[in-house]
Amino acid sequence: MSELAQVPATEPIAEAATATLLCVDDEQNILSALRRLFRQDGYRVLTATSGDAGIKLLESEPVDLVISDMRMPEMNGAHFLEQVGRRWPDALRILLTGYADIDSTIEAINQGRIFRYIAKPWDDQDVRLIVRHALERQQLEHDKRRLEALTQRQNEELRELNASLEARVEKRTAELRLSHDALAVANEKLKTSFLTSIKVFSNLIELNEGARAGHSRRVADLSQRIAVKLGLDRAAVQDVILAGLLHDIGMIGLPDALLVKPPSQMNATQLGLYKKHPGKGEAALMALDSLRNAARLLRSHHERHDGQGYPDGLGGTDIPLGARILAVANDYDSLQIGTFSDKRLSSAEGIAFIQQSRGKRYDPQVVDAFVSLDGSESAGKALKEWALAAEALRPGMVLSRNLISHEGALLLAADYLLDDSLIKQIRDYANSEEESVVIHVRAGRIGAATNSAVRT
Repeated sequence: MSELAQVPATEPIAEAATATLLCVDDEQNILSALRRLFRQDGYRVLTATSGDAGIKLLESEPVDLVISDMRMPEMNGAHFLEQVGRRWPDALRILLTGYADIDSTIEAINQGRIFRYIAKPWDDQDVRLIVRHALERQQLEHDKRRLEALTQRQNEELRELNASLEARVEKRTAELRLSHDALAVANEKLKTSFLTSIKVFSNLIELNEGARAGHSRRVADLSQRIAVKLGLDRAAVQDVILAGLLHDIGMIGLPDALLVKPPSQMNATQLGLYKKHPGKGEAALMALDSLRNAARLLRSHHERHDGQGYPDGLGGTDIPLGARILAVANDYDSLQIGTFSDKRLSSAEGIAFIQQSRGKRYDPQVVDAFVSLDGSESAGKALKEWALAAEALRPGMVLSRNLISHEGALLLAADYLLDDSLIKQIRDYANSEEESVVIHVRAGRIGAATNSAVRT
């Protein structure tokens, strides 16, 4: 085997972390060479001189990746890795093989016993990169399974809550009876209205996010108006609205402190974690056929017109038009709630920032459509909102914020259109409370327009 090659300092090798490698070969000099090769990347390296010795090590040590030579006495590499795959399926498996063993290697690949094979003699730099990429893929698989488990656990909790809700309502106060009735209405609407389910989920994402509460709804509303101004068809407008409502879904699981911190104040580790959320959001939605187009827009809403964005570094018209629209609407609202920079801007200052970044951060035609919005739905005017007592509510008003009990329970999600029945329940709840209850509402016309756009 050739002398170990030193990878240039400019080559991006995986960061030294906690990965543990097991190298198995009956030749001690090869094991020593592999140990020297991988330790420079910070990996923990274990060695064994036979398949049996490797099995014993695996029984006592957690191992992320196994590299085995093909030709070994008693138990060859393919058979050894077959046992590893059966007993430790999460451990990645790589086979070192010569040309004479290529038929056995192909059989091992086809039967799923190994992840990759490396031909002898090998290039040291190639081997390091293969291991790095394998470990990165393994981490992505772990993250995927963790998110799937989290989603399944949350779904089970929701099913358990729904199953026990009726019995609990009978034993609780008027507040919980109102909550039960509201959830019953929500469940009925969820069966018949795809839009309502998306809006409720969007509100739940932001339930504990402080200044970000209502951010997704505002982004969706503004994105819709820009899309209509640009003449997008109904299907494209629907995708823009759905992407706006769910554009922050990839932030689920981020630390709470990171959700309200502007990217300019994050350190490198925090920024790297934050920049993964568009891709995670796309992955969370791609399994749903009706959300695949929205997922594509969601992935690209942090791309920039000048190509300096993330996660893919797209620029100009390579960025989907819906994502370019979403970028303007998202940044405009973020500028005002203080999650874009360390200073909150007024509406007029936000518009000025968007205009100054025309052709750099943002698509010029999208900026022009955004600035040209006028009247009650202009980009420079927030939706009119009133804070009312329960007695002042009237049918046709729409909740502009989540209605939360003093104990922190969600009673009604934002965007509910109030009718006589709901108003009566809200008044009964307010009368049962010792403290005053304030309900935030807006006119129903804009909400109705959004519903119409998505249903069509």
